[in-house]
Amino acid sequence: MRNRFWRIARRPEGTDFARALELEEASLGPLAMGEIRIRNSHLSMDAGTRMWLTDREDGYQPPLPLGIPMSGLVLGEVLESRADGFAPGDLVRAFGQWADISTVDAVMSGAIVLDPTVADRRAWFGPLGMNGWTALWGVEQTGAARPGERVLVSAAAGATGILAVQIAKLLGCEAWGIAGGAAKCAYLTDELGIAGTVDYKAADVGGQLDAAGGFDIYFDNVGGALLDQVLTRMNHYGRIAVCGLLADYTGGGRTSPREFDQVLMRRLRIEGFFSPDFMHEGPALTRRLREWTEAGELVMPYDVTQGLDNTLTAYAKLFTGGNIGKVIVELDT
Repeated sequence: MRNRFWRIARRPEGTDFARALELEEASLGPLAMGEIRIRNSHLSMDAGTRMWLTDREDGYQPPLPLGIPMSGLVLGEVLESRADGFAPGDLVRAFGQWADISTVDAVMSGAIVLDPTVADRRAWFGPLGMNGWTALWGVEQTGAARPGERVLVSAAAGATGILAVQIAKLLGCEAWGIAGGAAKCAYLTDELGIAGTVDYKAADVGGQLDAAGGFDIYFDNVGGALLDQVLTRMNHYGRIAVCGLLADYTGGGRTSPREFDQVLMRRLRIEGFFSPDFMHEGPALTRRLREWTEAGELVMPYDVTQGLDNTLTAYAKLFTGGNIGKVIVELDT
């Protein structure tokens, strides 16, 4: 059986992924013990994977070697299995390859069998997946949000941020979002009903933050210069939950807050968090997220690109602000 996949040919510069990844085809070998083979129906596009493409050795995982298929979260049906608990036809989610077919070690890839009765299987990437887990954990646990507090979320129109603002509301908080452009801000206020927005593409971001007032929790997906703006608008004893550093991913910079003294002056707590740290809580998180989703209280817009050939176009949207909600590549199956 032949398989098409995106191979990492070289380290990308900025968002020039076309020079770095190449679409190739090769024959599939036999499965080893413990492995499953998945016919991918959907690929999840996630900004954090951009760090895997660098040569940084101090990230939360080692860089991906050159010459191998690009990795990412995949959704699809099991074609073959030599792993206990997985049978042909099972709907699964796993860390696989940007490919028509993923071959993975069931344990090491975090593969799990999913409930096929969920009406929109894309939800297993969004509110019922790691974006949902991260949003709920970051607001409730890392941010320690309490009813009545004011929560600010950056990249609030992205896959995790769009869930975080809704979850903050569901937990009784006043939710605010930072997003780029009038259309995204209007979606957050008009469609999701959050308290207000800050348009980072508009003039005087600092003035917009001042008008919004102080914040108790900052759910940070961006880092960079925006963090400096927010540090000086945090309430005393506020919490900053660091989920991502989007400002650093393509520019090669490192977030270095000039306003770091505000951590002391305002007695702030800053904590990073990463989904593998609470993977064991996944089933409990999913139950709560599913209740909200099925009640229509937690929604996710999907930005879908068709075809494996167009994967790089979809991926680039994460770094150019070209999406609202979850970016997914849907494959022909």
